[in-house]
Amino acid sequence: MTETSFRADRIDPAGVERLAAVLDAQAATAGVRRLRAWAHEALAVRPGERALEIGCGTGSEVQVLAAAAGVHGTAIGLDPNAAMLALARHRSAGSPARFVAGDVAALPFAAETVDAVLCERVFQHLTDPAAAVAEITRVLRPGGRVVLVDTDWATGILHPGDPDLVRAVLDGMLSQTAEPAAGRKLAGWLSGAGLTVLDRGSQALIPAHESVRDTLLPMMVAHAAGRGAITREQGEQLLAEAAAGAARGDFHLSVTMFGVLAQRR
Repeated sequence: MTETSFRADRIDPAGVERLAAVLDAQAATAGVRRLRAWAHEALAVRPGERALEIGCGTGSEVQVLAAAAGVHGTAIGLDPNAAMLALARHRSAGSPARFVAGDVAALPFAAETVDAVLCERVFQHLTDPAAAVAEITRVLRPGGRVVLVDTDWATGILHPGDPDLVRAVLDGMLSQTAEPAAGRKLAGWLSGAGLTVLDRGSQALIPAHESVRDTLLPMMVAHAAGRGAITREQGEQLLAEAAAGAARGDFHLSVTMFGVLAQRR
């Protein structure tokens, strides 16, 4: 079991493909598809607008923004990891989407130059989320919209498995992120920056066992073992119990994600 970070800015080039596999598996789940559909409908990017995705990952959602902005608009994906940006550019070949290096702490855009911002599963990693929202607010034009989507790791469920081992692994996810309960705090951060909250959405991320068996599950277990919360043998036991449960139709892994739409006055 090899531990892999979930933070793009901490991933070496060799780990990007592994993270991309996790992101692809998550993107294929019904919950993520529904929440992303809600996010794009709420953001409602119009032809000619300038749209930005912060933490664009594999670039899939920047392509959606680019299609909505049309030939007279612009869609930009921003990510701190050069290897991830290279992957996003490769996957977006044929799309007018653009990609730039950077992060939410210092957006490389002038004030009031962006119409719509999408930011998914970034705020859970931030040590100063209020400052990040202030930076998003700075680049938004008056009337501009932002959709933040993030996970609330305190809602995590894993079954089957020894309850103590399961709790140790789930607690590891809480310790791995700066803001593990980011999902429930999004509206407060946006309101605190003077933005008007217009809508909210939520979905549970419920992947099938086969989609996480070789990616997310071993990453979670490896992290717990790496921090000494469980032994390597206990981690292997938990993975075996999950596989056995899946074989008999008794496997469940989930975490709830939340989304908030807000507008600059």
